[in-house]
Amino acid sequence: MSTNNGTSKGMNIHVRRFIAYAVLGILSFLCLIWFYILFINATRSNSELGRGFTILPGGYLLTNWNNLIHGTLPIMSGMLNSIIIAGLSAGLCVYFSCMTAYAIHAYNFKGKKAIFTFILMIMMIPTQVTVLGFISFMGKLGLMDSFVPLIVPSIAAPVVFFYMKQYMDSNLPLSLLEAARIDGSGEFSTFNRIVIPLMKPAIAVEAIFTFVSSWNNYFTPALIISSDNKKTLPILIAQLRSADWLKFDMGQVYVMIAFSIFPVIVVYLVLSKYIVGGVTAGGVKE
Repeated sequence: MSTNNGTSKGMNIHVRRFIAYAVLGILSFLCLIWFYILFINATRSNSELGRGFTILPGGYLLTNWNNLIHGTLPIMSGMLNSIIIAGLSAGLCVYFSCMTAYAIHAYNFKGKKAIFTFILMIMMIPTQVTVLGFISFMGKLGLMDSFVPLIVPSIAAPVVFFYMKQYMDSNLPLSLLEAARIDGSGEFSTFNRIVIPLMKPAIAVEAIFTFVSSWNNYFTPALIISSDNKKTLPILIAQLRSADWLKFDMGQVYVMIAFSIFPVIVVYLVLSKYIVGGVTAGGVKE
């Protein structure tokens, strides 16, 4: 009897494992198929794209790339501009959001709950509601057509702050901070040498999300930037898609989109190792 029960349990485990792998395989396929379609279309000419999709790649990848590079749009400067804006935005956002969450988590002061509630309330205000006032303010400061309005405001990111605060509540015991203070560690030293290493998984996750969000942002840069040599890739992609029908080339559009995806993939590959590695190395329980 016990042998039959053991056999049935083993079969159930294998069935559940098979179902889990099948579901994960289907989800992975649905996530990756769109990238495959993108890169296949990047290898085809405009006339071939008009005839529909094919599974096999074409032979126009280099042609599309040469036409794109030697076109009228400053592709390379757009890539550099997007890297600068997205990189600085991600770095400033995660560092100062983590610092703000640390202040709320580690200190007791008057108005602490009110400040926390106020920050969460700001999360409910969409960017489109405040953009007119923001542009007017940037114009008065003389910061239009510059990178500053696209980088500095990322310091105040309520969503990132909330995620950091929730992560600290479960992974950063106050006893560890008190022990550091007893050992003579200053507040900035404690934050940079103890808190930041323990927050690596959360920092990696939010850095990826913030980088991708800033990288794909079209709305605000389109209102702020007017010079061609300062435009980001989303603006240039929109300009390429809206070209006159005589000059329109869908192959170039696909090549440019594929070109713009590579930095995002690199950032994910670099930071993803800290998500798992930071959990195993920095998990401290009170």
